[in-house]
Amino acid sequence: MKGELKGVHVLAITLAAFGTIIAVNLVMAYNAISSFPGVETRSSYIASQHFQADRDAQQRLDWHADLRVEGDHLMLSLRDGAGAAVAPGALQLMLRRPTHQRADQQPRLVPEGPGQWRVTADLAPGNWNADLSAAAADGTAFRQRLPLHLGN
Repeated sequence: MKGELKGVHVLAITLAAFGTIIAVNLVMAYNAISSFPGVETRSSYIASQHFQADRDAQQRLDWHADLRVEGDHLMLSLRDGAGAAVAPGALQLMLRRPTHQRADQQPRLVPEGPGQWRVTADLAPGNWNADLSAAAADGTAFRQRLPLHLGN
């Protein structure tokens, strides 16, 4: 009988189906591993040794950062607990995609007035993390991650 389904055919269909699934999984795993290293800090143990003291010092500063979209650029604002403008000794902003490092950029911060900076960066739509690093006059470090979503 012509066109009869035999054991060899069932085996070939099963192997082709599972082979496709395994091949897709391997490609996805490779892309995930090669695009995101998963490293936030080199040694979590060493970072944990100073975490509480650093956190307490930062909380004593009582600084509040805000990053918002205004037209074609971003505006960064840094204020203390009383709402007064903060003038940090050092200020750095790193814009990162949450899932990969290819689009990471350190934009130029242009002062716009007390406690305000205009951020000049070319950002594609989607989710971004803005990692802010600043230092108080006494050297106390201030670090904050500001999530940012840019629409189309």
